[in-house]
This record gives sequence, C-alpha cells and structure tokens, in this order.
Amino acid sequence: MTIDTQSRITLHFELAMEDGAIVDSTFDRSPATFNYGDGSLLPGVEKKLLGMQEGEKKDFELKPEDAFGQPNPANIQHFKREQFGADMELKEGMVISFADAQKSELPGVVQSVSDSEVVVNFNHPLAGRTLRFTAEILKVEMADV
Repeated sequence: MTIDTQSRITLHFELAMEDGAIVDSTFDRSPATFNYGDGSLLPGVEKKLLGMQEGEKKDFELKPEDAFGQPNPANIQHFKREQFGADMELKEGMVISFADAQKSELPGVVQSVSDSEVVVNFNHPLAGRTLRFTAEILKVEMADV
C-alpha cells in the first residue's frame, strides 16, 4: 500500500542535524504510528512521505521552511532582571517556561543575562536549520475515520 492523505503509517524515523548529530530517532525503540495530517509530524515531513510504500527507506533534506521555519526576530524578548526572582540563578542556554495569554506553557531559551536585563529567545531551537530526516516505512493502512 502507498502512503496518501488517508493513511495510517507505522515507521521508524531519525531527525538529524546537517553534521549528523541525532535530534530524535525511533530506530532504537518502538516505531511511531500516526494518521497522515494528525499533527504528529511536521507538514513538510508528511509531504515527503507521500507515495512511499511499506518496506521503503529514504533520506530527505529538510530546509527550514519544511521543518521549523526561519527564526523570527519578534520572538526574542527583553525582560527586566527584576521580573525574575532575586534568588533565581539565570544562565545563558537555560530553558525557562513561561505562560502565554492562553495559559499554555511556552519555553524560552535565555540568550543573555545582565544585572538589568534578561534576553529570552522563544524561537524553536531548530528554527533556521537544515535537517536530515530518514524514514523507514513499516506499515501503511487506511486510517480509521
């Protein structure tokens, strides 16, 4: 069976940086199963799976627009240091969770810390990066609707 927009897909995958550093992989654990279009995979990745068949394995290059997009300068926020607890130890690279307007968790990475200001980057850490995606299709079936 061939993957189309009505498929339920079981696969092993690996997401890696251009230098080969692995970001995520199922090859050393249970495979992933999802319905095409359910949001489990990035839309740009799903499009590359269209037409693949059971038993097929492919490597894809993912440009930023097919993966996590380009960094948005508006997602870099400047906060007064006093907005954080005086006892809170802030370091470059640490991840802090914030609540957005809907009270959802929004992680940000501390870019810099001074006595008066903390700069936090809310872009996805892989934004702007070209990635490599490997997919090995184990099973393709009609999705339950």
